[in-house]
Amino acid sequence: HDILPGSSINQVYQDSENDHAAIRALAEPIRDAALAALGQLLPETAEFVVANPTAFGGARLALLPATLADGQTVRDVVSGAVLATQPVADGTLVALPHIAGHGLVGLAVSAVPQPELAGMLAVEVGAGTAVLENDLLRVEFAPSGDIVALTDKETGRQVLPAGARANLFQAFEDRPLNWDAWDIDIFYDEKVWTAEPAHSLTVIEAGPLRAGLEIRRRLLHSDIVQRIYLARGERRLDFVTTIEWRERHIMLKVAFPVDVLSPTATFDVQWGNVPRNTHRNTSWDWARFESCAHKWIDLSEGNYGVSLLNDCKYGHDVQDNVMRLTLLRSPTFPDPEADQGTHHFTYSLLPHPGDWRGETITAAYALNDPLIVQRVAGGAGSGSAALLAVDAPNVVVETIKQAEDGNGLIVRLYENERCRGPVTLRPSFPLAAAYRCNLLEETKAKLDVIQNEVTFPITPYQIVTLRLVAE
Repeated sequence: HDILPGSSINQVYQDSENDHAAIRALAEPIRDAALAALGQLLPETAEFVVANPTAFGGARLALLPATLADGQTVRDVVSGAVLATQPVADGTLVALPHIAGHGLVGLAVSAVPQPELAGMLAVEVGAGTAVLENDLLRVEFAPSGDIVALTDKETGRQVLPAGARANLFQAFEDRPLNWDAWDIDIFYDEKVWTAEPAHSLTVIEAGPLRAGLEIRRRLLHSDIVQRIYLARGERRLDFVTTIEWRERHIMLKVAFPVDVLSPTATFDVQWGNVPRNTHRNTSWDWARFESCAHKWIDLSEGNYGVSLLNDCKYGHDVQDNVMRLTLLRSPTFPDPEADQGTHHFTYSLLPHPGDWRGETITAAYALNDPLIVQRVAGGAGSGSAALLAVDAPNVVVETIKQAEDGNGLIVRLYENERCRGPVTLRPSFPLAAAYRCNLLEETKAKLDVIQNEVTFPITPYQIVTLRLVAE
């Protein structure tokens, strides 16, 4: 367990890296074979299969691992629709109008002209500022690289407080009294440094689907490169970050002050979420100066909020209206080389109407589990329905796996919005039987299957495990 929090000796990390490489070598061929088999469900004209590994559907951007020739675009082989594309450094972005949760889309290269797109998407760098903008957001950057204004164009709301700077890197002296790699002490923030002004700020993408800026800067002895992207029609602002980390006993955070007033923030945790106070009125509040979260945290008023998403960073703090994500530490015991070297990660800012129950969960899953695209040979199929779907937006399908005893599929889902009521699950395959199980996959009760659907009750934050047996 010490591998995960970074409190092992150096030799353990050498072993774990070798283990992960071996696991990847075993798993990738299995995944690729599965995608090739799924390709057989598509028409023979399909050249690529796009698979959605999450339970959330909708419009998405897919990255094809291919470069199109001049005059080529991409079409959906089932609907025949011609899709908008954009060449990028590592392939071609394709705008999918819709992909179902746990669903597939088949694509083929076409010579049909690219469709016209409504709305706007712009990026520019001037002497005094840089701007990323689409129909929903306008993001303004100072020459230093910090965000100085963020406007929600749909609501007219200024997301940042007047005079505030966001995406602000803060480095703190990190010398706990005991247990160097294990502890963060409450006095860590008594000494702080911020990043140098940007060394360069350049446009790296200016296409019809996504715009991007690259910001290069330095903090103490470490180099930071960020590629900041805004896609057409999206509220999610992505910060794709590479840091060459060369610090000792320094903790790095990134701060986002937002113009939101709330006594609590919501933290995503496994199988649910937890509200935590944003003030320090009691000794218990003071003790929670650093708290864990998984995919997101959110600070919302009654009708508006801001979420901070991440793909691999789990330390957070929210005090008053400032949301911060802990990015790196550099202890020297028990590993004197802990965290030294190159780090790649992405975090995202998501301003949104309402609270986190609207867009946050979908955006967080899309960031952590992006669409999988692979070149395939099409088969004799006519398309594929979603593997399965539930009718309740507050219920998240987290796991689909083969049963350990080989009898059917195990589906594990949970309630995520503190609601209760009936849930109906419908698979795309003919269903012979369904059972409620425990976490050990031991059958507890048989469920009625009516018109290939299973309906069952769920209570707030309940975890439900089902065994589905196909005909």
